[in-house]
Amino acid sequence: MARMTGGKALVEMLCRHRVEVVFALPGVQNDALFVAFYDAAERLRVIHTRHEQGAAYMAYGYARASGRPGVYAVVPGPGFLNTTAALATAYAASSPVLCIAGENPSHLIGRGFGLLHEIPDQLAILKGLSKWAGRVAHPALAGGLVNAAFRQLAEGRPRPVALEVPTDVLSLECELELPEPEAPAPAPAADPELVERAASLLAAAKRPLIFVGGGAVEAGAEIKAIAEILEAPVIAFSGGKGILSDRHYLSQSSFSGHKLWREADVVLALVTRLHHPQARWGLDGALRLIRIDLDAAEINRFEKPSVGILADVKEALLALLPVLERRAPHRPSRKGELQALKSASLSALAQGLGPQCAYLEAIRAELPDDGIIVEDLTQVGYVGRIAFPVYRPRSYIHSGYEGTLGFGFATALGAKLARPDLPVVSISGDGGFMYTVQELSSAVKHGIDIIAIVFADGAFGNVRRMQKVDYGNRLIAVDLANPDFVRLAESFGLAGVKVSSPEGLRRELGAALRRAGTTLIEVSVGEMPDPWPYLMLPRVRGPLP
Repeated sequence: MARMTGGKALVEMLCRHRVEVVFALPGVQNDALFVAFYDAAERLRVIHTRHEQGAAYMAYGYARASGRPGVYAVVPGPGFLNTTAALATAYAASSPVLCIAGENPSHLIGRGFGLLHEIPDQLAILKGLSKWAGRVAHPALAGGLVNAAFRQLAEGRPRPVALEVPTDVLSLECELELPEPEAPAPAPAADPELVERAASLLAAAKRPLIFVGGGAVEAGAEIKAIAEILEAPVIAFSGGKGILSDRHYLSQSSFSGHKLWREADVVLALVTRLHHPQARWGLDGALRLIRIDLDAAEINRFEKPSVGILADVKEALLALLPVLERRAPHRPSRKGELQALKSASLSALAQGLGPQCAYLEAIRAELPDDGIIVEDLTQVGYVGRIAFPVYRPRSYIHSGYEGTLGFGFATALGAKLARPDLPVVSISGDGGFMYTVQELSSAVKHGIDIIAIVFADGAFGNVRRMQKVDYGNRLIAVDLANPDFVRLAESFGLAGVKVSSPEGLRRELGAALRRAGTTLIEVSVGEMPDPWPYLMLPRVRGPLP
């Protein structure tokens, strides 16, 4: 037993769960929590940001780059609401983020007195945007609820969780005995009968395909082994990029995957929604699906597969491998065919999307293999999903299906704090970059060295194109007034440069990678070719819906 406040109990439990960094903004409802943060300064680093959304995006970037929980803490009401876009992004991208939200005094919750930062039923909003949420109603409950939160982060599909802590609970001091962290429950073991059925289908397949999502990030070696046994191309959308290096001939983009989908007879889908193939490319009776996932709902969300295995993907593939080695006949290499497909796909993209591809080539030429890139919603970022080669897992960070404009720069700062040993580059448009531009201050304050590339066309370019092409050139609310980005960076004491060509970008990116400190590279661009015909690909099999 030890005498401590609820805030100190909460911080002690975070330390016991090996949390090293918390992204946070202080405020009156969280004063006792920040006193505890101060007292734990040798064990826990607090990164305070200039806006709550910056704190939450940094926690998201930390989680994406490391696979460890990203933790942020904010005041209730508007403070918490400022983080909801990031919380929704973590949910969409299946990322382990812990939100700690303050709250008004326990006995006044829900009374509607008009207290500072009061909103109706904050806990309900937390529950709606997370996998699990709980309220710490007394310091004695802090230990158990923190353990419950971390169990939820570790078990099943990783998604954000939340704890709401009233201000009186944070400041109340009492005798407490905190529990030790609890090990998560083991994932369900793969059903041997289903593994045999999956192996039979794959061994008999003439044109197998493997699709990987971000949840398969720890199973890269097993995926590579199975792909090589089957000579099966491995397709990744944004989340799975780099799990099998793009240098491997079996690794193919989703643009190439669309061509392969037409003739595939068996598809092995590993911890992926498989949204575009099922919802857009089409299904028919000649295509057999095998799905491995920890989320039972995801396995059957679109169509019931021929085989659905609820298990940890790495353990399931370890069980599948020896069965396939016995059953799968030796197959002739498809290296020549698939290298030609990859080359043809890249040529088609370069021909149709030349400006974007040229800038992506410049970035790839300078960024080391293990460097991390964060793709914000911008014309170059969209094309990066199908044209940017990725060689390592966790090195391509995106916003999942949420499509969160403006998340990129702050997310990249969090990624750098998770992986200080690696270079981190964010690519944003001028519209999205301004969402978290104030976090240039956080980069300076906390010595977070990244490279921010801002493609500036003076517009919300994607929307502008749609208004021009689809709505008779009725242009409204899309043109932007920008600051001088170079001078803005320099006003924070950072390096700022401006370029207007892929060659200039490559030169300045190389220079930025060689020097300390954050660099902002403004790239002046004009209107770029429409990427969506290359991303939203048409149905190639099955009846029209």
